[in-house]
Amino acid sequence: MNTQDKSSFWLIMSAIFFGNFLAVLSITTINVAFPVVMEQFDATLSTTQWLMAGYLLATGIVAPIVGYMGDQLSYKRLFVLALMGFTLSSLLCVVAWNIETLIAFRITQGVFGGMIIPITMTIIYQVFPRERQAYAMGLWSLASMLAPVIGPTLGGWLVQYFGWKSIFILNIPIGLISMVIVSKFIPFYRLTGKKTFDFLGFLTVVAGSTLLLLSFSHGNDWGWGSWKTLSLLLSGILLLLFFIKWELRISSPLLQLKVFKFPRFRYSLILNCIVTISLYTGTLLVPLYLQTVLKLSPMDTGLIMLPGAIVMAAASPIIGKFYDRIGPFRLVITGVLIIVAATLAFSGIGTNTSVMYIALLQLVRCLGIALCNMPLTNAAMSAVSSEYSGHASSITNWARQGLASLSIGIFSALVVSRTSYYMGVGASTQRAATTMGIDDVFMIGTMVAVIAIPLTFLLRVKKKKSAHPVAL
Repeated sequence: MNTQDKSSFWLIMSAIFFGNFLAVLSITTINVAFPVVMEQFDATLSTTQWLMAGYLLATGIVAPIVGYMGDQLSYKRLFVLALMGFTLSSLLCVVAWNIETLIAFRITQGVFGGMIIPITMTIIYQVFPRERQAYAMGLWSLASMLAPVIGPTLGGWLVQYFGWKSIFILNIPIGLISMVIVSKFIPFYRLTGKKTFDFLGFLTVVAGSTLLLLSFSHGNDWGWGSWKTLSLLLSGILLLLFFIKWELRISSPLLQLKVFKFPRFRYSLILNCIVTISLYTGTLLVPLYLQTVLKLSPMDTGLIMLPGAIVMAAASPIIGKFYDRIGPFRLVITGVLIIVAATLAFSGIGTNTSVMYIALLQLVRCLGIALCNMPLTNAAMSAVSSEYSGHASSITNWARQGLASLSIGIFSALVVSRTSYYMGVGASTQRAATTMGIDDVFMIGTMVAVIAIPLTFLLRVKKKKSAHPVAL
């Protein structure tokens, strides 16, 4: 690669990195602003929490249609449009005059943020040559993992010294600079011709995704056996089953489900889903244990979680660098075994377990997740032809978003259920019952991770040499 190619790579990658970074960062910076926003707008917590829930819901709903929009507009144009919408909605959040308008603008921001994540992944596989894709995905993963690490700390600092509006103002200059870089340096290309819009598919996938994400997000509050949760869950499943059947029948589908014909994409997506569940097991249970059992403050909890998060972020580009030499199998099997061992160790923690031991286990567990995350995504995406890469990234992010909500909801309910059980059978204290409940859920997480071990061997498929078509 010559000097000009290298400079183009880094300019394009900077726009991809900061675009993805902004979209993910906006999920985590808002939490610390809740008390200030509640005070300013005289709002309740149940209303204010929609600043986060609404954003997440919007990102999950928009993911399935990004593939179609990218095919029609080109991913360059769609990326510029998404950055423009994200930047404008950030500005609107700054000028919001009540909690209702702030939530509305925040949901709008989530729509465009939800576009940016799959768009940036797709551009990597449509613009960069195959030998640079794994390294580029490592940097993409770095942005995805670095944002949650620094989000709460950065958000807290900005809110404390510059007010809650500063967390939205921060997006504006970065968004504008990214737009300029994308417009100037990412080549214009379109891999497919114009297609008719599948309006019925659009309605069913948006409605189905919305109902499922709502049931996943609120199932723990409403009760997983309540009529409200079950009716939303069943309706969402039926709508998505209809959507799948419809998409396989029509000539111009909204979402190309043909990507599932690629075996490595199927296997990698299943493994990616298992790793996502494992990720959110720790994300939920470790802070819960530290704060409810060990009685640590949120700040101390964040500091204990920080080393693992930093390792996960720092390892991503390094793993991307070695991916082509080692291949996905060795990286993923190592990562899965680490996840299984660390999660199993977590299932044996007690009421007086050392904080250093928890931090070390979390660090090791995060390393295992990092070893799986980028290789699985790259194995899936590189198995799909360029024509379908946008749809593949949409499906991948759609599955991750849904499983994140589902995992948090189900694991939360299981902790409550198992804690109540242990209190009923004579646990000495509430702390002891909570610890045993958390241990049980970690054991369930271990069993989920064990399922990934045999599936990992399906990645040992010989690479097929094929051209990487990019229409410029």
